Amino acid sequence: MNTDFRMKLLTSTLLIGAVSLATPSLAQTAPAEKAAGDEEVSVVVTGSRIARRDLDSAAPIAVVSAEEFKLTGTVNVEQVINVLPQVVPGTTAFSNNPGGGVATLNLRGIGDTRTLVLVNGRRWLFYDASQVVDLNTIPSFLLEGVDVVTGGASAVYGSDALAGVVNFRLRNNLTGFEVGSQYGITGRGDGGRYEGYVAFGSDIAEGRGHITAYGEYFRRDPVFQGQRGFSTFTQADNGAGGFTAGGSATTPAGRFSTGNTATVNGVALNRGAGTAFAGLGSTYDSSAGSLRPYVSANDIYNFAPVNYLQVPQERYLLGAYADYKISDNVTAYTELSFINNRVDAALAATPVTGAFNVSIAAVSPFLSVADRAQLTQLDANETAINTARTAAGLGPLFTGLAAPANAAGVVQLNINRRTTETGLRVNQDERNAFRVLVGVKGDVGNTGLKYDAYYSYARTRNANVQQGNISRRAFQAGLDGSAPAIDIFGPNALSQTSLNQIAILAQNNDISTLQVATGTVSGNLFDFGLGGGPIGFAVGGEYRSVSARFIPDTALSSGDVIGFNAGNPTQGGYSVNEVFGELHIPIVADRPFIHRLEINGAGRYSDYTLGSVGGVGTYSVQAEWAPIRDITFRGQYQQAVRAPNVGELFGGLQTGFPAVTDPCTTAAALAAGPLRNTCVATGVPAANLGQGIPSALQPNTQIQAQFGGNPNLNAEVSTSYTFGAVIRPTFVPRLSVTVDYFNITIGNAIATAGGGVANILNLCYNTFQDPTNGFCRLITRNQSTGALDGAVNSNGTTAVVFGGAANLSSLSTSGVDLQVNYNQPLAFGLFSSTSKLDFLFNGTWTNNNTFVPVIGQTFQYDCAGRFGLTCGTPQSKWKWSSRLSWLDGPLTTSLRWRHLSAVRDDDDTTAYTIERISAYDLFDLTLSMDVSKNVTMTAGVNNIGDRQPPVLGSNAEQANTYPGVYDVLGRDFFISAKIRF
Repeated sequence: MNTDFRMKLLTSTLLIGAVSLATPSLAQTAPAEKAAGDEEVSVVVTGSRIARRDLDSAAPIAVVSAEEFKLTGTVNVEQVINVLPQVVPGTTAFSNNPGGGVATLNLRGIGDTRTLVLVNGRRWLFYDASQVVDLNTIPSFLLEGVDVVTGGASAVYGSDALAGVVNFRLRNNLTGFEVGSQYGITGRGDGGRYEGYVAFGSDIAEGRGHITAYGEYFRRDPVFQGQRGFSTFTQADNGAGGFTAGGSATTPAGRFSTGNTATVNGVALNRGAGTAFAGLGSTYDSSAGSLRPYVSANDIYNFAPVNYLQVPQERYLLGAYADYKISDNVTAYTELSFINNRVDAALAATPVTGAFNVSIAAVSPFLSVADRAQLTQLDANETAINTARTAAGLGPLFTGLAAPANAAGVVQLNINRRTTETGLRVNQDERNAFRVLVGVKGDVGNTGLKYDAYYSYARTRNANVQQGNISRRAFQAGLDGSAPAIDIFGPNALSQTSLNQIAILAQNNDISTLQVATGTVSGNLFDFGLGGGPIGFAVGGEYRSVSARFIPDTALSSGDVIGFNAGNPTQGGYSVNEVFGELHIPIVADRPFIHRLEINGAGRYSDYTLGSVGGVGTYSVQAEWAPIRDITFRGQYQQAVRAPNVGELFGGLQTGFPAVTDPCTTAAALAAGPLRNTCVATGVPAANLGQGIPSALQPNTQIQAQFGGNPNLNAEVSTSYTFGAVIRPTFVPRLSVTVDYFNITIGNAIATAGGGVANILNLCYNTFQDPTNGFCRLITRNQSTGALDGAVNSNGTTAVVFGGAANLSSLSTSGVDLQVNYNQPLAFGLFSSTSKLDFLFNGTWTNNNTFVPVIGQTFQYDCAGRFGLTCGTPQSKWKWSSRLSWLDGPLTTSLRWRHLSAVRDDDDTTAYTIERISAYDLFDLTLSMDVSKNVTMTAGVNNIGDRQPPVLGSNAEQANTYPGVYDVLGRDFFISAKIRF
């Protein structure tokens, strides 16, 4: 297909004669009128494999033009895509913890694994076992446009397209050289971004083919949380409507505590009696040279300033794509891509937590006489408890790994020590990825049919290096006398020799592959003779094979690591064979009350090698009716599927640290009743109930959890429907309006059991309130304190919440998309005698975004208009992006308005300091000048009002806010130049 013609057609149809500019615009507009002598050209619209004479579609399609990337100063596509009202930001440039070194796309807020990302209508490479595309791998400078299709599209494209499809279209009409460069920096002089690229395109073999080749370099500098006032200090709610110093109870000075009591024959014996180790315990006071009681308000560790706010990135892109007409009926084509992408994450120094056996003799050289006396008293208390237990016919107080603490001269301490001597925890992800595609297409003789067949192979390898980890085994050995003693009492007490003894440099690898082989035949069948045109069809088959492997460092896989998350190996894969078909039936046109009436249908059958999935079918039905030229009504109904990804199926046990509130820390747990009873029955000491955060039960806002795969998962199945109208009134020239209702439901969604760690706790303690319930059995507590802190208990269990994957949940979302395009010619200008105004609006109202943790239970979360520890990222009910541009000869002046409506916290049972985030608006200004025929200069400022993000406390995600949603950089400037020759 002639891409230049397509671009002209898009321009004329989307803006009805205006220059295509700026924001997400429409693809559901009337076809351009054909000039005399023009050959009628068929085009393929995203969401279909059938070539058509127009760009109208029954499915809502939002189109982001290449101009939008230029006017926003965007190098990474995530920055433009995440502004779309249909998108809830996934992992972004501001995702440090959690992070991952990638940029992902979450259409309609139902998960990035449920959005299918294509490049030129074909599957792109993914970055790990989750089978999600990293948007960093797509060359934004070559984009012709981006199509966003709402609704399940599995019948056309296969698995994963539950929320919809996002197709990135690259230019293939480049002729000559194009060289570009861009530089951006914040108004505070930090966060610099630099990009340089070169692209070349040329016809080959006397016009029988065309080749495009490109290369790009991009660098993004880090911004630390300490470089912004709102994120310099970690904040927590103080319970009185304000904030207090937040952070971590694991400090550089160390915090040392014990379990409060041991009960023998109904008598409570206090282990910490006569010491400063009870409750939150004691900390080391360097000025006094001894231990003193830990005071949270004064001693809590502020980990914020050394964490990244904007993560650094360095990227190289190389690639080429070409086509060559071998004969009249055979055109060969190929695509080659290579990406090297490096992204770092930086966290505060490793927090060592857990119960450790401490030899008094080993650590005595580091302690004062008074401190040694306290340890001796603790040892005497433990001996007394053991004596009482023996007399009662009970076994020793400590068993398993803690058994050495039964011996005289050895005590068990809960230790919380931040090893700042090792420096920051730095996680370096360096991904090398390549993709090769070869194909042929052409006409099937003189039959009028066309064929297209291709094979692609993509592979991504991530070399992950983690600095700052600590070996739990070596740390223990340095305290129990089995290795040279380590000094953990006070900040900077660890010597370099000790650091060499306990520190670990971990290296992990991810390898992911995707193979796709697809063949289609398409063409026309017959014409009803009612003016609608011929019936179009497409049939074909596809083979896909996916595999992934995670190879952890031996320290991580053994669990002997503190710092970054431990994890076991992941390895697995599967393949699928598919057949599919599609029909486009123009029934009638140009009749009274029927300007146009069309229906479309598609179906696909997929046979997976996964026994739990087997064979599944998908289908779609669509219709369009235009009673008059000015208005078109449209609708669709689809059933789509998503097979579980490799990580969900075969993922090894992984450790994570979600931010949640343990229900047993709340004041409600103090009152007699089922909540208190369930807390006690699951291992919480009565004395530790209802003490809030920080406390012995929950010292930090994060708890420890473990996650893993499930090889028996079934495929997700969704139903979706949309209906709406496209309005192009002839009495208001150059106006185009579309409005569409969407509804998507996934009935057997794959999710962490119970829908996540916060939901597991909620279901156990607030819903079922039965310690024998399956959700309560996913919770293992610290035998001493009841905390979920990862401590290894004497019986070998670990104090964590376990959340494996399961088909137990459901998701649904619905709402309305509204898109408006209008342009107005003006009879004046600065650089010419005429100019024009162009207005574009793209907005979404989300009615609901509902998550049901357990199908069959009435309990559910509606995250539309909500944010918090359960719903996560704020999901505004109203979200829009609009742009007003003045086109005056070579100069374009453009103002963009981004709006997010107010959101409320999702936990109605907890009174947070910030229960509501107000509406949030940003304005951006850009000037673009065609200095000459071959040179374009663009400069702009984003967030011209320097609007700051909302500041939260205990219900924040990172940096006291939600940095993927709200602007954390402040006023930001960019300048770019593009030269063609």
